Amino acid sequence: MPVFEDSVFIACPLQDVFDFMVESENLAMWDSSVVKAEKVGTAPVGLGTRTRGASTIMGKHLDWVTELTEFEPPTRITYTSIEGQISFVVTNVLQPVQGGTRLTYRVDTGSGLGGIFGRLAEPFIEKAQTRTLRTHLETLAGLLIGHPQR
Repeated sequence: MPVFEDSVFIACPLQDVFDFMVESENLAMWDSSVVKAEKVGTAPVGLGTRTRGASTIMGKHLDWVTELTEFEPPTRITYTSIEGQISFVVTNVLQPVQGGTRLTYRVDTGSGLGGIFGRLAEPFIEKAQTRTLRTHLETLAGLLIGHPQR
């Protein structure tokens, strides 16, 4: 069960970061592995909200559906996969800090990546995903500095 976790400082108010993070369509703006992501249905975002999307990880296309399983505005958002080739849980914890927000982003992959790519490749995939997560979080921080939600 690989776990990927990192945090980033975002020079933007807590509520603005939270509002950006809960909009499914914004995911592809900062996570380069996400090909598409869209909220399912028209109800306001809250517990049970589903997102349908697709990612490309190391050249492999993966379709997925997540459900919002923890929703504690403006400090915690957890998405749990309910459909797809890989099972995962993504937890976002936001904390107000001097001058902005600290986002801790954690991905728990329940099935492990080896089943999709092969067991021998798993250590390489984990290392690559750890580096990729850092890049995604830095992209997010830069994006929100330039375009905060007001």
